[in-house]
Amino acid sequence: MSYWTPPPGDEPVLFTLGDVAVTNTSLILPHGRYPLRGTVWTVHNQTYATSAIPAWAIVVAIVGFLFLCVFSLFFLLAKETRMQGYIEVHIQSPDGLHHVTRIAAVDPFTFGWVQQQVSQAQALASGPTA
Repeated sequence: MSYWTPPPGDEPVLFTLGDVAVTNTSLILPHGRYPLRGTVWTVHNQTYATSAIPAWAIVVAIVGFLFLCVFSLFFLLAKETRMQGYIEVHIQSPDGLHHVTRIAAVDPFTFGWVQQQVSQAQALASGPTA
């Protein structure tokens, strides 16, 4: 999901979350590298699900109605659920860092994945220093 390459460093990047790369001891943001220790992470779910009749069902119902009569109208009962919105991750540290990144919700499992990554980052942030 990342569109940028983090600057080279001596630690490998464990994972990226939007435009944030996380190593064992630091955060790599578009505007610099910051210590991971002591950071506070919060997640805000701004996603919602919409339900609609898919385009293929409308086309099949219209074409089928011309040839197969009213039974083709059952295709209009088909529903498609789409996730829309984003998940916002706020990162703050005692030394004044405040960064917000947004991750697009592509499926219902995106929020769980983001929470898992944030939990891992919080564990690293509160863990012992190397």
